Amino acid sequence: MLRVVVAEDHKLVGQGIVALLRADGIDVVGEASDGREAVRLAEELNPDVTILDVSMPLLNGIDATRAILAVRPEARTIAVTVHADEEYVLDAFRAGVRGYVLKKQAAADLLKAVRDVHAGHVYISSGISRTLVDALRAGTEGATNPLTLREREVLQLVAEGKTSKEIAALLVISVKTAETHRANIMSKLDIHDTPSLVRYAIRHGLTQA
Repeated sequence: MLRVVVAEDHKLVGQGIVALLRADGIDVVGEASDGREAVRLAEELNPDVTILDVSMPLLNGIDATRAILAVRPEARTIAVTVHADEEYVLDAFRAGVRGYVLKKQAAADLLKAVRDVHAGHVYISSGISRTLVDALRAGTEGATNPLTLREREVLQLVAEGKTSKEIAALLVISVKTAETHRANIMSKLDIHDTPSLVRYAIRHGLTQA
């Protein structure tokens, strides 16, 4: 039986996805409500496919994909989102997702995505311009993100209002290291106040307003 982990921070939406998958004979082996929990479950349970909401607390779905693939390069993930913007789609596929599903699409869209991705194919919702697929196949690259994955994690947590002590606890690092990451982020982005960091994180899809 096809085994899936579902990560969705909106409880009712998550329950709906789980019910949909199980009704189609898919085994949902784990459920997460934030990106960090999703990474843990994907590593521990080794599912065939991990479904990730793009906008999740603690770690967004795109960076969660990066974290999962760093440990399990063979993992297959699907991003589920309301965002059809080119920047989001390209960033998701550069991160390594194998499927991109818009929440407004029919339920059958997600079921097809899960089975196609499990079979080794790439799936993109019909609402996404096919020119994006051509751009990806042609190796089109966007602006290089100056931040490392760990710095992106720290930036998202800063934008969510976490203190250096809270960030250190979540990432299992020292407070000094958390503060060093924050200083490096500000230096790389040439941003020197927290409100501007928050705006940058929102603008680049690391967190929501």
